[in-house]
Amino acid sequence: PLPGVVRRVAAAPGDRVEAGALLVVLEAMKTEHRVTAPHGGLVAELLVAEGQEVQAGATLAVLDRPEARDG
Repeated sequence: PLPGVVRRVAAAPGDRVEAGALLVVLEAMKTEHRVTAPHGGLVAELLVAEGQEVQAGATLAVLDRPEARDG
């Protein structure tokens, strides 16, 4: 919810992740914030890189739910 700087990218496009898996670590107001997967799926896109400044509300990653494509 805060603007910050990407300190670590922990996933890559094509990775299969479970709900709660670490995707990105942001630093905002001198505190690290872990951004985790809201659901399991495949990392379709990572829209940030380490060192990049991001604004509040920015999309950092896109996850595909495999079951959503099957039905």
